[in-house]
Amino acid sequence: MKFFTMAKNQKIHVKGIEIAVFAQNEIDLISLTDMTKSFREGSGLIGKWISNKNTLEYLGIWEKINNPDFNYPEFGVIEQEAGVNRFIMSAGQWIERTGAVSLLVKAGRFGGTYAHKDIAFHFAMWLSPEFQIYLINEFQRLKQDENERLKLSWNLHRTLAKVNYHIHTDAIKDNLIPKALNKIQISMVYANEADLLNVSLFGLTAKQWRDANPSINGNIRDMATIEQLIVLTNLESINAVLIQQGLPQSERMLQLNAIAIKQMKSLLKRPNTLNSNNDALNL
Repeated sequence: MKFFTMAKNQKIHVKGIEIAVFAQNEIDLISLTDMTKSFREGSGLIGKWISNKNTLEYLGIWEKINNPDFNYPEFGVIEQEAGVNRFIMSAGQWIERTGAVSLLVKAGRFGGTYAHKDIAFHFAMWLSPEFQIYLINEFQRLKQDENERLKLSWNLHRTLAKVNYHIHTDAIKDNLIPKALNKIQISMVYANEADLLNVSLFGLTAKQWRDANPSINGNIRDMATIEQLIVLTNLESINAVLIQQGLPQSERMLQLNAIAIKQMKSLLKRPNTLNSNNDALNL
């Protein structure tokens, strides 16, 4: 799946800096290099981020799902190397060694490191939860402007909800579902893990929310705020990594709840940036 043919160069403005966005065939690539301009360490942060073991696990899962040519054996070697003090990885090395398509290192006037929007949102969260909020806001505004011109529909809630959905379900399928289970039992495993995230973030299972809100159409996630959806998509990627690591569900729930509380507090420090409603979360 090679989708890095460049088309138009656009800019979004996030906290006073210009960030380049390339788009072609509905694939958006966002400049990670530009994203680091407001941080003291600059583009060196990209190397620190990609050398992080959890980042590599996330990138590997994304590539496994989206890239049929991903060099999975080489990824296994990298996983073994990661985590030691002397381990260093760059975006260029990651692409060269694994055949990754989620990142692009580009030379020239608009050079730098670019990433698929899923990965760019992940990197933004690593930089700062506040920065991620601003980035997604401006990216949404860019897409809405395009929609006005092209009469296309782009739904932020739908995009956020599915950013890490397949990464999460793939981790469940590969690690939590024994081969002997039938389809009904398998669906119960998926629902159980979905409710793990619901309880960690909203404090309720999907059924508990429906029982408490019988007159409302939709489900607990349909009623979530943008802040909650951002945290939810982050929890999906984190839970996928924790599942890969073999942590029991009880331990994962404690970690995910602590992360949800921390991230929601960070996002809600600036209540005017988005329409905030944290009634569903017990902070």
